[in-house]
Amino acid sequence: MQLRSDSLTDGAAIPARLAAGRPDEASIVTFSDNLSPHLAWSDLPAGTKSLALICHDPDVPSRGDDVNQTDREVPAELPRVDFFHWVMVDLPPTLAQLGEGEFSQGFTARGKAGPETLHGARHGLNDYTGWFAGNPDMSGSYFGYDGPFPPFNDSLVHHYVFTLFALDLERCPVEGAFTGAQVREAIAGHVLGQASITGSYTLNRRLGAGA
Repeated sequence: MQLRSDSLTDGAAIPARLAAGRPDEASIVTFSDNLSPHLAWSDLPAGTKSLALICHDPDVPSRGDDVNQTDREVPAELPRVDFFHWVMVDLPPTLAQLGEGEFSQGFTARGKAGPETLHGARHGLNDYTGWFAGNPDMSGSYFGYDGPFPPFNDSLVHHYVFTLFALDLERCPVEGAFTGAQVREAIAGHVLGQASITGSYTLNRRLGAGA
């Protein structure tokens, strides 16, 4: 099973156009183009009945005390947790690729609509849902793709893992506003194969923001 992209290179920096945030001279950071990446796949395992796609960042600070503070950095030794950027299930195995910008073109305050999306698939909630929960101007249900926007003062470069799963399920057994964690639990024992592409991104100017 192979996964490739014309938008990003495995092991390299993610282009800013695919990110939710980018450097800004006036305000340190601002929203970016937030284009969903092109992804294409081949050599699906025999018996594949549907596909699921998850993009997660495993480098998110487990505490927010130091996040986005101008007088200090988030320490590298702080324990890290997963942050889901894209969760999609029920992609048909007859589909071979997703076009760049097909699922996201810009950052939508309060979130994009869902769960129903293109190709008969369903989007889950990404973790901007929780991140903006206490913000009256931004709170909402964030379905679909929203790209990298790591803390501008994080001492670690963040990594974004796009993983495509070939499943023996015609329909993933999750309902409503489901999450990445729920999809991982639901597909356990039903994965016939998987393939990943990982890109990196930082907004810390000391580490080369905007690469």
